[in-house]
Parts: sequence; C-alpha cells; structure tokens
Amino acid sequence: MMDLKILLPFRIFAEIKNVSRIVFDTSEGSYGLLPQRLDCVAALVPGIFTYETEPGGIHYLAVDQGVLVKANTQVLVSVRNAIGGADLGKLHELVEREFIDLDESEKNVRFVMAKMESGFIYNFEKFRKE
Repeated sequence: MMDLKILLPFRIFAEIKNVSRIVFDTSEGSYGLLPQRLDCVAALVPGIFTYETEPGGIHYLAVDQGVLVKANTQVLVSVRNAIGGADLGKLHELVEREFIDLDESEKNVRFVMAKMESGFIYNFEKFRKE
C-alpha cells in the first residue's frame, strides 16, 4: 500500500493512507501507479486525479498542474489547486472551466509582464549610457 499526500501552495490538501492505486494525467497521457512500481517523477496537467483505497473505494479529485513524486511507498503530489467532493461529471466541468481558463489568463499576464520588463531594461540601458 502507498501513502499519498496532496500539497497545495499554502496547505496540505489531503493525507491518505492505504492507497492501492493512483491514476493521473500528464502531457504524454494518463498513467497509473501501483505500490510495486519503481520510483518516478511526473509533471501533472490539469485533469482528474484518481486514487483507490481499500476501505473507501475509488476517489476523484480535480487537480491543476503540478508535480507527482513517488519514492518507495510515499507519493507526494504538489499542485496549484485541487477540488474534491463532487461527482466525476462535475469535476470534469470544474477542470475545464477553472484550471484551463486560468492558464489562459496567466499567459496573458506573463506576456504583459514580459513587455514591461523588456521596456524597463531598455530604459535602464538608455539611462546608463547617458
């Protein structure tokens, strides 16, 4: 069995013991983890994260992009945001609406910041030459 810990930037989202399998999404597709699998690291994309526990059955979470690290029986997942407690259809909608749309907004903010930074560097160089 594996121990799963899901971390958000400012808190621990969940700590789950006795996890028998995990399924997650990467840019290369979906992957599954079993307790005997070799240690690994994976970059997660926004999607549905699934884990199964012996007493509780299958659980679904909507997760934003992040990183998964498996070392022995410990699995750490660090994501920007996670949502649980809803049915599978609702979680899929949340992923599309919140996480993917947020990425588009972030790209726009990064573009504006890059323009501001390049303008600052240009003006600083001009000032330095005077």
